[in-house]
Amino acid sequence: MVKVLVAGITMDPSNNTPVVLLKQADSNMAIPIWIGLVEASAIATELEGTRLARPMTHDLLKTVLLTLGGALERVEVTELRDNTFYANLIMQGRDGATHRVDSRPSDAIALALRLGADIFVSRSVLEATQMVDLSQIRSAGEGEKGDAPDGDKKPGGEASKDKWTQILENLKPEDFGKYKM
Repeated sequence: MVKVLVAGITMDPSNNTPVVLLKQADSNMAIPIWIGLVEASAIATELEGTRLARPMTHDLLKTVLLTLGGALERVEVTELRDNTFYANLIMQGRDGATHRVDSRPSDAIALALRLGADIFVSRSVLEATQMVDLSQIRSAGEGEKGDAPDGDKKPGGEASKDKWTQILENLKPEDFGKYKM
C-alpha cells in the first residue's frame, strides 16, 4: 500500500463528471477516479473548509462513529476491477477490534478527510491506472489560486483549466472506467 493525498477535484470536460485526484506526497503523478456529484460536493466542502448549516451524510457518519467510540484508522483503495475502483474503511470499534468495511472510494475519501485518516492505494491499482501528470497542469497556470505545489485544494485559473481539458481529452477510452463514452 502507498500513502496518497487528495490533490484536488476537477471535471472531466467530455462528460461533466467530477474526478478526484489522488497523489503520492513525493510525486506529481495523480490517480484520477471518476465520482458522483454528491460525493464530489462532500469532498470539496471539506477541502475548502466550508461548514454547512446542516450535516451532510459523511458528517453524520463521522458523528455516529465518534459517538459510538469508534475510529477510522485508514482508507485503502484496494482494487480496480471492470473499470470500477474498490475501497475499504479500516475501522476500530470501541472494543478495539478492527473492522474492514467495503466502500466506494469517493465515500471513503470524504470520510477520511473529515476524520483526518490516511488514504492508501494498493500497488496493483497504481500499476493498472492511467496516471495524470499534475506538473503539466501547474506549469500552465503557475502562481494562480489553487495551484500551489503541495497541499493544493483544487486546480484554478483559466490556463490551468485549459491544461486539464487537454490532459483529460488525451486519456484513452478505457481510462474512463464505468463512465465510458
